[in-house]
Amino acid sequence: MTASASSPTPRTAEVARTTAETDIAVAVNLDGTGQAELHSGIGFFDHMLEQIARHGLIDLRVQCKGDLHIDGHHTVEDIGITLGQAFARAVGDKRGIRRYGHAYVPLDEALSRVVIDLSGRPGLSFEVPFTSPMIGALDVQLVQEFFQGFANHAAVTLHVDNLRGINAHHQAETVFKAFGRALRMALEHDPRSAGVIPSTKGAL
Repeated sequence: MTASASSPTPRTAEVARTTAETDIAVAVNLDGTGQAELHSGIGFFDHMLEQIARHGLIDLRVQCKGDLHIDGHHTVEDIGITLGQAFARAVGDKRGIRRYGHAYVPLDEALSRVVIDLSGRPGLSFEVPFTSPMIGALDVQLVQEFFQGFANHAAVTLHVDNLRGINAHHQAETVFKAFGRALRMALEHDPRSAGVIPSTKGAL
């Protein structure tokens, strides 16, 4: 993965994480063009990860061998953890970034809002009343597990709300698209605060 000229230093990272349940390799370029190479073993989840890459303009590579013969829980949660670790490594000390990001994204009848603070403090508020228990091979309960794993290990504060929706596919897609757009905003370099950490504490 190559760094974009929009960033003075490459914001990239690769993380490998192996447990008795999953074997995962993740690579990110936070200043990418939205390229994605995704192999989670769960087709719909790959489709959602692609939304993060495309709408966040993040190059993302995920390779996972998980215990899908049991269910998708370990795979989805552990990808969230590993992606969070890679994100935390790539983002660096956060000098000169906007820090906060938000997005509203519609898809037909569905509308979701995601707000993120690259705060250094892990926290998740998740209010998504899915209308179906499964989307393809993805148990919708695992969407929250993904975002919890990411928030905990990226050390971000994240609010995810589906404001309306009837079709569960639409609900999920608006959530992941909004997450990508909110990340993109928060990661942008602010020309008015170049070199400054956006916190009165002087650290994030």
